[in-house]
Amino acid sequence: MSEIIMEIIGLYSGKLSVIGEKRSQTGIYKQSVEQVSVNEMGIVGDVQADKRFHGGSEKALHQYALSSYEKIIKRYPLLHKTAKPGTIGENMSVTDMNEHNVYIGDIYQVGNAIIQVSSPRIPCWKIDAKFKQPHVNQFISLHRLNGWYYRVLQPGNISLTDVFLLQQRPNTEITVDTMLRVIDGETEARLVELATNATGLDPEWKKQLQNKYPLV
Repeated sequence: MSEIIMEIIGLYSGKLSVIGEKRSQTGIYKQSVEQVSVNEMGIVGDVQADKRFHGGSEKALHQYALSSYEKIIKRYPLLHKTAKPGTIGENMSVTDMNEHNVYIGDIYQVGNAIIQVSSPRIPCWKIDAKFKQPHVNQFISLHRLNGWYYRVLQPGNISLTDVFLLQQRPNTEITVDTMLRVIDGETEARLVELATNATGLDPEWKKQLQNKYPLV
């Protein structure tokens, strides 16, 4: 495999806060940091309030594509000052990575940590509440601008001067975008089978796909 390297431009960690009319707990508000320590549960000191959407060993780290912010702002121009890297609850911003060139099961070395792509992110209502703009969440889902999660295979330290170095790509056909198409029922049976059995896929998603496609 030829060496694939991407540069980190942002690292983000946050504390527990509240959001929305019901003042629900959230960890979506992140601050920029220059260095983080990561273990199997994510960034040490980073808070995830609702672990259905972010947190735990299978959703330890969240990355959001820089290009997705451009698409959000094009659709919602009034968000040009607020929709910027670090504002959708992600932990990392990295050049040249998106749902079309990141694959389920990809393993990266970052600093002295090793992490693996485990699943797409499923956005929730807190994005709309954060931006005070209805339907952003739906727009993200419709256009598959979800972002993705990592599990941590080897704890370590990550800094802004580090790069993402691709180590392994066990699933050469199942990008994050393809996985989202499978989840939405918008793809062919062959890819459904490959996605369901993808190396490194979050076991919970494997179970959900097996229930959705029982003949696979």
